[in-house]
Amino acid sequence: MARQSLFALTCALMAPLLWHGAALAQYNASKGINKPMRKVQTRSLDAVSGKWKTRTAYQPPARDSYGNAAGSQYDLAVDGAFQGQTVAVLHLYTGEGFDFRLPRAALKKKGFSVYRWSNAAPSPEELDRGLKKACQLWIVSSNTRMLNDEHLRVIKRFFDSGRGVYIWGDNEPYYADANFVAQGLLGATMKGNVMGNKAVTLWSRRGKAGLLPNHLLTTGLAHLFEGITIATLQPGQSRIRPLLYGSANNMVSAYYDHGGKRAILDGGFTRLFIHWDTAGTARYVKNAAAWLANYERFGKSVLGQQARR
Repeated sequence: MARQSLFALTCALMAPLLWHGAALAQYNASKGINKPMRKVQTRSLDAVSGKWKTRTAYQPPARDSYGNAAGSQYDLAVDGAFQGQTVAVLHLYTGEGFDFRLPRAALKKKGFSVYRWSNAAPSPEELDRGLKKACQLWIVSSNTRMLNDEHLRVIKRFFDSGRGVYIWGDNEPYYADANFVAQGLLGATMKGNVMGNKAVTLWSRRGKAGLLPNHLLTTGLAHLFEGITIATLQPGQSRIRPLLYGSANNMVSAYYDHGGKRAILDGGFTRLFIHWDTAGTARYVKNAAAWLANYERFGKSVLGQQARR
């Protein structure tokens, strides 16, 4: 025993740090935390007492090359949590090789399938039928309007039922349908053409470049790519709240969370296919879909079988 006391006999037991208490079935333990930590416990033999002692410390997990916590356990949702749920996509801009392949692969990791209309809008009747099978709708705008008042009525019924809507535009003039739908649902629009092409960190205060801290949408994100050339949101008197200010201090993304209804408005759809591997885009896309599924309203009905247990 005396011989053993001359040496530090240590073993490390590592687990994610449960800052918010026990994780829900669909969310990881670090939900809502931008810079998660992991708990490290060490046991060593005390040289004087001859007893084993346990010490606890908290350390940052491994990070990717952009400074975000590495590993899907630091996303908002557990892998596969939303198995069986469908993201419907009105993919109206498909230039520059934008085929939605990268977002589709990211969403699949959380269990979402993607049903996509591309290059042209379906009839309002077809859109309505498709949305009956979806938990959320993503709209990627082009430079000319393809949606009409009947489409908007279908989308508004879907939104008013509590289903999530993500409205994507980009630099002028690539926000024609984004503005049409955002005005109709939220009372907000976007405009302009601002050069971005940078990654931003967490904002120090609202209105300055950066990402909203400590929200479910920004789980595991301390750095996020803003997009290439981007539009600036015009909130007007709407109830949207800032999510991302670009490097020019312009509001690029905002979210709506009121009365059991959720939406995101975004002026930088280039993130979905250009510099995809730059600073957090895949994690952000997965977080957004998990949040828009609106578990807080619909409960286990939006979860896969594994997550319901």
